[in-house]
Amino acid sequence: MTELFEIFNMENHVFRVYVFWVTVLVFKMLLMPVLTVYQRVKNKSVASPEDSPKGIVLCSEDVESIRRAHRNDLENIPQFIVVAFFYLMTNPSPFIATNLIRIVGIARIIYTIAYAIDPKLPARGLSFLASLIITTYMSISVLIYFY
Repeated sequence: MTELFEIFNMENHVFRVYVFWVTVLVFKMLLMPVLTVYQRVKNKSVASPEDSPKGIVLCSEDVESIRRAHRNDLENIPQFIVVAFFYLMTNPSPFIATNLIRIVGIARIIYTIAYAIDPKLPARGLSFLASLIITTYMSISVLIYFY
């Protein structure tokens, strides 16, 4: 097995790609609550009866779309971050690992944009499927390598 200090250092191109895209995904997740608040203000929607002066919760589909996209991020991105980290320990092909990590990062961004524009767009399902397949592939690779 390749020494861990060879894998997890900034001289390793694949590790640099991993750090970059994980940071992009974390930043994207940090922006989701901001987008939710923006939609709440724009649509005059409140989160709970306590926030409403009249005790009425106004639901907005725009707010709910952003919330669902954020929830999907919370359900999928942390698993990718962990599995991709372990995947780097399997000494994968730099070309394959780099592109798999990039595809997941781009797919998650496309997913959010598609959800915000129109949840019925096929890009949303395709981007979700791409990241799911890649995370599954990485998981299986890690299991096989460490078995």
